[in-house]
Amino acid sequence: MSTVEETIEVAVPVSTAYNQWTQFKSFTRFMTAVKSVEQIRPNLTRWVVGFGPLRHEFEAEIVEQRPDELVAWRSLGRRLAHRGEVSFRATASGGTAVSLRLDDGATGPRARLHEFTGRVVRAELGHFKEFIEGMGREGGAWRGTIRNGHVRPVEREPARSRVPHWPVG
Repeated sequence: MSTVEETIEVAVPVSTAYNQWTQFKSFTRFMTAVKSVEQIRPNLTRWVVGFGPLRHEFEAEIVEQRPDELVAWRSLGRRLAHRGEVSFRATASGGTAVSLRLDDGATGPRARLHEFTGRVVRAELGHFKEFIEGMGREGGAWRGTIRNGHVRPVEREPARSRVPHWPVG
């Protein structure tokens, strides 16, 4: 199994970086390897990635998501299986350290792609930095929590009132 880890500092607050990262459909605007992303459910996405004429489609399940801290996923299916996580940490300068870890499970001849994968991850994080700093704010947000693949509501529903409605008139 090969692991790629990269960190980049972006000059926006943690909540801004995190909120933008949760907007998966926007990845096609700044990541060159991402051709399309479809959000099927809050914890399930379908991706098309590729370079040149090569394309690969896969679904990924978000297994952990904590606002302003972490998004962790695993691909579904056996072909080009991988796991990953991106974490967000405030820096002393008021920016955010965005750290991405990708475990691609590569063995044999595919393990030679490790160096290439590292370069791609580094470049794509650089594109994210340019994008979010250029915008200066997020283009949306999803602030829900996911634990062990189960989506938790963003806010609990308020308890129903037991007081009868007073007539108006």
